[in-house]
Amino acid sequence: MSSQDIPEENVPAERASDDHAGHGHGPVALADEQNPFADPGLPPHEHRIQDIDERAARRSERLVALLFVLSMVATVGFIASYVAIPNDKSVYIFPLGHISALNFALGMCLGVALFSIGAGAVHWARTLMSDVEIADERHPIEAAPEVKAKVLADFKDGARESALGRRKLIRNTMFGALALFPLSGVMLLRDLGPLPGTKLRHTLWSKGKLLVNMNTNEPLRPSDVAVGSLTFVKPEGLEEHDEDFQKEIAKAALMIIRLQPEDIKDKQELEWSYQGIVAYSKICTHVGCPISLYEQQTHHALCPCHQSTFDLSDGARVIFGPAGHALPQLQIGVNAEGYLEALSDFKEPVGPAFWERG
Repeated sequence: MSSQDIPEENVPAERASDDHAGHGHGPVALADEQNPFADPGLPPHEHRIQDIDERAARRSERLVALLFVLSMVATVGFIASYVAIPNDKSVYIFPLGHISALNFALGMCLGVALFSIGAGAVHWARTLMSDVEIADERHPIEAAPEVKAKVLADFKDGARESALGRRKLIRNTMFGALALFPLSGVMLLRDLGPLPGTKLRHTLWSKGKLLVNMNTNEPLRPSDVAVGSLTFVKPEGLEEHDEDFQKEIAKAALMIIRLQPEDIKDKQELEWSYQGIVAYSKICTHVGCPISLYEQQTHHALCPCHQSTFDLSDGARVIFGPAGHALPQLQIGVNAEGYLEALSDFKEPVGPAFWERG
């Protein structure tokens, strides 16, 4: 339907005024022999059905709102799928075969949520927002005050013509869809790793666990540890062929050093040692590197990654480097058979600090 076929009384006031205004461009230069490429101007504006039929406009409004609501439902489905579907569950999808049910559900929900927001915005713009063609002359980069005033006026006109204030159903559902959708990204943060619970606060060490030499795989007696020596040990029962060996040794790795009792400055360190044999976590409290360097004369242990230095004669406190706190000490003793054993687990978490650490 062309604009000539539309009765004047059926055309909205703002549309009629735009048509009579010539769409914002000046007189059109006609082509002639001297200027064959003159600007032909804009064609006559053709009104959409939504411009002349409020019932059609209402249908478009409901369709846009439906798409935004669908996006909201898909976002809720994304969150529900993430919580409810197990990681190891699979589903058969033709022609893909067996795939992860969780990944499929998350992908579908995320895709529908994004598509619905985009489709709703496009349909809104194509059917309800103003589509009057306007030609404007180019102007210098530095705008004159009257141009700035015109831009502000155009912006206000655009906001008015978008019908955002008048089409409250679209406005509210759009805000709802845009507010809910970022929750999908927040939920993805959960995949940074499983919640640790109390795993960071406990190791395999417990009362009665023997100290086993990492090199010989034999339990240690006090006589096996010479003054000034450094020995790496593991808990009794932890073997290298175990499936979770790496995970457990990353927390339970221990180093024992024998000092002269009179060289130990820290009272707790002396009480938790046995005849000058002290046991400390081997895991650096900076980023978790294994400590492997020991200075016999100074009783200093050094982390090779970032040179954090700990004084093993003074509670393993940090004397240099970026480490945040001292190495945790393991309280040790000797059992009835004369072997070194742990008297408890570490009293504090080993390794780097974390948010919930007290």
